[in-house]
Amino acid sequence: MLSYIVKKAALAGSAKGPNGWMTIDTANIYYDHPYHAPFDHALNIDFINEANGGRERVALELSASAARELVAQILAALETGEKEHALAGAAADEDAPAYLT
Repeated sequence: MLSYIVKKAALAGSAKGPNGWMTIDTANIYYDHPYHAPFDHALNIDFINEANGGRERVALELSASAARELVAQILAALETGEKEHALAGAAADEDAPAYLT
């Protein structure tokens, strides 16, 4: 049974599809039967540019455990990256001439 329950996330970014890089503004997220992955159900994410009609997409089909691991690693990468960039920015500010700070 297909649920057709889709969550939408507004976002800003780029994705590389079959025709090269494209701007994306929306992710359609649903847990249902995948088109290609060998699972009964999968977390499916379609990245599209809804403002341009959503004709092109980059699609993911992940097992539930893979989706949870991806979420955990995204959060970990954001936390680590934000801390490192904040530290690098603070060090750069300390080394900058006074008229630049």
